[in-house]
Amino acid sequence: MRPQSDIEQALTLHGDAVWRACSLHVATYADAQDIYQDTFLRYALADEQSFNSEEHRKAWLVRVALNKCKDFNKAAARKSESLDECISTKQTNDLLVKPGSIAYEVVDAFARMADPPKTPAYLALYEGYTAPEIAEIIDAPVNSVYSWISRGRALLKEALL
Repeated sequence: MRPQSDIEQALTLHGDAVWRACSLHVATYADAQDIYQDTFLRYALADEQSFNSEEHRKAWLVRVALNKCKDFNKAAARKSESLDECISTKQTNDLLVKPGSIAYEVVDAFARMADPPKTPAYLALYEGYTAPEIAEIIDAPVNSVYSWISRGRALLKEALL
């Protein structure tokens, strides 16, 4: 297991990025919290994993969170409740993401977006990764990533106008 100071440093430096990834890819606040905690639990237990830089560690954490979100959403799809019902009952304690706010509109636009382009657009627009970095993170061709980012921007622009 990783030392407590290492885990705390990862939480401090990259907790916001992991939280944004979780909250944009699942329907409820509680589910985002669970995935966030699971991501850092996996980090704490992955003491054999080494990182070349802080960016590498951040990319690893975000990738783990996104994979956990995908797994969660696959499991949720097998339940009797539809995704539309999940999104329409979305609960959050985040004051910035209340109905009527611009942040809510952005989160809602992302929730309605398919993946891809959701993940590449999120990584480019909110986490500041370049297309080649995103291609490496999600294991996709760079030109496809450029297309997905462009498509994601267009969908967001359309949804927010």
